[in-house]
Amino acid sequence: MKMGGLHAFIPTSRRVREEPAALSVDGVGISTEAPTNVDLFIQADRSVIRLVELLIECAHAARASDVHLDPSSDLLCIRWRVDGALADAYTLPRTLHAEVISRIKILSGLRIDEHYGAQDGRFRLQLATNVSVDVRVSIAPTYYGENAVLRLLSDGASEFSLDSLGFTGHDQDVILQALAHPYGMILATGPTGSGKTTTMYTLVQMLNQPDISIITLEDPIEYSIPRVRQIQINPKSGLTFGSGLRSMLRQDPDVIMVGEIRDEETAGLAVNTALTGHRVLSTLHTNDAPTTVTRLLDMGVEPYLIASTMSLAIGSRLVRRICAVCKTPKALDDHEMLSISTHVPPEILGSRPQFFLGAGCNTCDHTGFRGRAGLHEVMAVTGAVRDAIVMRLPAGEIRRIAIENGMVPLLADGFRKAAQGITSIAEVLKLRYE
Repeated sequence: MKMGGLHAFIPTSRRVREEPAALSVDGVGISTEAPTNVDLFIQADRSVIRLVELLIECAHAARASDVHLDPSSDLLCIRWRVDGALADAYTLPRTLHAEVISRIKILSGLRIDEHYGAQDGRFRLQLATNVSVDVRVSIAPTYYGENAVLRLLSDGASEFSLDSLGFTGHDQDVILQALAHPYGMILATGPTGSGKTTTMYTLVQMLNQPDISIITLEDPIEYSIPRVRQIQINPKSGLTFGSGLRSMLRQDPDVIMVGEIRDEETAGLAVNTALTGHRVLSTLHTNDAPTTVTRLLDMGVEPYLIASTMSLAIGSRLVRRICAVCKTPKALDDHEMLSISTHVPPEILGSRPQFFLGAGCNTCDHTGFRGRAGLHEVMAVTGAVRDAIVMRLPAGEIRRIAIENGMVPLLADGFRKAAQGITSIAEVLKLRYE
């Protein structure tokens, strides 16, 4: 998206073709250079209050997950992240910077007289489309003044499913078998922004039945789920993952979700909680599913405890999904086939499949991508995998055994989805898997 003035993306049924209108806030003009795919400008009625609302409305309509407000010497640059890619959106005059940041602080309940320290908050905004959006706010001092990053969280937890997240039929069966166990630990792993939290919310939603007591410990709470007791971590008051997990055991839970295992204390408590007959869901920062075992060992958890309690490790990555409107076939020539032969599983290359790419259109803002899809590897801790954990075998050996027992690795899942036209070869290859 090119830099331009404030505009709104309107659903197709409501689009009206008009000439760009001049936009000003408190008497300060804003550039109205419009990208070519803009159909309607909305004025902010000379109000910073309305300007902030419009920014969030536009970002939500553009499917942005994050909005960055970065001050420079003479401008306030606004960028947002769509499908994992950060792009320029608008530029506002530098004179509006202080008022915009103050308005965001007021909405978030933050101190407006604090300009040299980091602050975090959140607020909820009701959009004109009758959609509620939770906005998580992070403000930090920079060289040119305070910047703000807004994380947009819409009420979408109930829409998640294993199928919509991109799990294959085989992986869904493995996950359902693990969820059917009355106790055990299920861990979602991967780097930041790989879909771990979304996977956990999906599993919680699947377990959310009237006869099951579910408690979560989160930092922060991203989605509200009915009938689930969700607890926000607050280190300032002494409520950490470790202390909270101890307290939760006295709340008569059947299922406990811990937002993240960050330290030895939380790891030990999570394992012991699973050992005492609870289902425990959590996330861990590792590159793949087999490395989860190594990370828990590094945190001081005994191998026999890991083997006894861990039911499943789910590794994940997110890739951009090819736009369905402009998707076109792409046949690889001999040179391209040779260059990727070291990465692509032989069973896929052997059939010389046809891959795809997005040519770019108005629907995808000429990026060739719209939305994201998940790549996954699901490692069930059974039989030979359990024996390998008890023997403290390295992650590479556990990976080999898991693949022999049916686990499809991340890279193989990625190429299969590229061959199905879900994503592109380039998207799969650009990620780090080890």
